[in-house]
Amino acid sequence: MIEVKNLSKRFDSLIILDNVSFSILDARLIVVLGPSGTGKTVLLKSMIGLMPVDSGEVIFDGKSLKSATPTEIYEIRKEIGFVFQGTALFDSMNVAENVSLPMSEHTSASSREIKKRVTEILEIVGMSGKECLYPQALSGGMKRLVAVGRALVLDPKYLFYDEPTTGLDPMMRDQVVNLIINLKKSYAKSGIVVTHDLDTARAVGDEIYMLKNGKISKLKKIKKELYG
Repeated sequence: MIEVKNLSKRFDSLIILDNVSFSILDARLIVVLGPSGTGKTVLLKSMIGLMPVDSGEVIFDGKSLKSATPTEIYEIRKEIGFVFQGTALFDSMNVAENVSLPMSEHTSASSREIKKRVTEILEIVGMSGKECLYPQALSGGMKRLVAVGRALVLDPKYLFYDEPTTGLDPMMRDQVVNLIINLKKSYAKSGIVVTHDLDTARAVGDEIYMLKNGKISKLKKIKKELYG
């Protein structure tokens, strides 16, 4: 379970997060919905300690990042897979190398174990047989699938998705959405999806929140006029 308590963040006089609070239960996905520029990415980075906040705290399974030691923060972050909006794949690495990078850097797994795990992950995300391709040979949607695979390779408890379907064609968007849903249902991956896409929010969210003007509120219905 993740508990976000009273997170506040401002840049000079601009309020980005204003006492933001919510919880993510195990095997549940919440969506934070809002137009571009409302602070959704700031929220994600603040939740994992990549961006300092002015006040508030985030608690992972009873352990607060605020009071955690560097070693404890490292252990907490190993339980989080982060899917970046721009995918953040390395152009000089092929698909297999991009996916395996967290294992190579953070585990003592053998090359055989890494190869086996990468094969498993690529099958899960629908990219089997693409191990040797480089990012420049992939479509935008395929890059997103590889980015999800890299986030998944260490088998984290939580997955954080930053605008996972932005810019994708309808077919690729549906594939990414179905993958997100499958990871929750079949692999019990809790997490948070931030997006400005109404259809994605409806499809993947167990609970949906609106972030606007620094405030967060839980939605019962999604209406396009919320963007007005």
